[in-house]
Amino acid sequence: MTVFSSTKQDDRDQNPRTSYFNSPPLDISVAFPQATPASIFPPCKSDYYQLDDLLSPEEQTVRKKVRECMEKEIAPIMTEYWEKAKFPFHVIPKLGALRIAGGTIKGYGCPGHSITGSAVAAAEVARVDASCSTFILVHSSLAMLTIALCGSEAQKQKYLPSLAELKTVACWALTEPEYGSDASGLKTIATKVEGGWILEGQKRWIGNSTFADLLVIFARNTTTNQINGFIVKKDAPGLTVSKIENKIGLRIVQNGDILLKKVFIPDEDRIPGVDSFQDTNKILAVSRVMVAWQPIGISMGIYDMCHRYLKERKQFGAPLAAFQINQLKLVQMLGNVQAMILVGWRLCKLYEHGKMTPGQASLGKSWITLKARETAAIGRELLGGNGILADFLVAKAFCDLEPIYTYEGTYDINSLVTGREVTGIASFKPAVSSRRSRL
Repeated sequence: MTVFSSTKQDDRDQNPRTSYFNSPPLDISVAFPQATPASIFPPCKSDYYQLDDLLSPEEQTVRKKVRECMEKEIAPIMTEYWEKAKFPFHVIPKLGALRIAGGTIKGYGCPGHSITGSAVAAAEVARVDASCSTFILVHSSLAMLTIALCGSEAQKQKYLPSLAELKTVACWALTEPEYGSDASGLKTIATKVEGGWILEGQKRWIGNSTFADLLVIFARNTTTNQINGFIVKKDAPGLTVSKIENKIGLRIVQNGDILLKKVFIPDEDRIPGVDSFQDTNKILAVSRVMVAWQPIGISMGIYDMCHRYLKERKQFGAPLAAFQINQLKLVQMLGNVQAMILVGWRLCKLYEHGKMTPGQASLGKSWITLKARETAAIGRELLGGNGILADFLVAKAFCDLEPIYTYEGTYDINSLVTGREVTGIASFKPAVSSRRSRL
């Protein structure tokens, strides 16, 4: 190591052009003092139509508590960890103290929030950092909710209390290398043996999986050919998890590839309420509502950042906010955010009154993510060169929206779910003529 360093220094000494790179990078506040970076998070200016008036006092309290924590604890470190693609494990106790994990689940140490309260909390987390919101949503709205809705009483009592406090972390493994949108065709198998089950197969893109204590895994029962659910411990023999590298979005989230090679699962860890792929839909219905609020929160953060930046940054002797075209773009972003909030709020109310349909949930997720991408693109334009720096949030948010646009059902697949509901005709698979079938 010493020899390598000496050689590099010798090379620099012999080539004066490289001497410019000896100094560490300037702190962003020194390099660009005219605007405040996102590490000092901007005040919320994006709730123009006053969502708080539509929230209960309890929901308002949750919103305020989460916002304060995210701005104080996460904003100062998020760019560093996003750049390194590392997870800030030291903040997990602080997120646990917010009491938002477990969301709508009642009992077992869970908060029992309304779905509106949980959704608003998700948005407040995403407003500052989308990766943290994905970490919580995978853990809470997928893994924990599966145990709560489909697990046995013993499983709920055993696992939910520590998960609610984030003393243990869970992931949710449905997607496979060959089955993404077509998840019902999954190939991972579960074979019944004496005292339990043997799982064999592969999962991909599983958030939290590299450090999760519990893995909720879906596999095809070799006897019934139906999809079953299982709780797998992180130290199970035959289980291997490796991190997926080189992502451009949600870089703090630790997505992994999971390999299952003759992994034994005791009968007590089979989730009894998952007997078919249809049983996953009641989990996905809730999680799609929650995921719809992620881009709402991200867009709020983008607007808040742009609002402050345009008032601080000056060109041609005036703040950027003084130029008509910039005001036009800012108001376009603001309009998007208000519409997204109201669609998300209505979706929550439909769910709370037992009236939400799968098509409505899918339309909410697909449309909101579409408008969020548009909002991020406008925000990137407004920040000019700083629009490609994670230090000013918008570039980071721009990238983070891409996986959110895709996961929990792509824009196209969610649109087709709604299309099937309003027309009565399913169009997920291409129509193949009888002539082509014979060929």
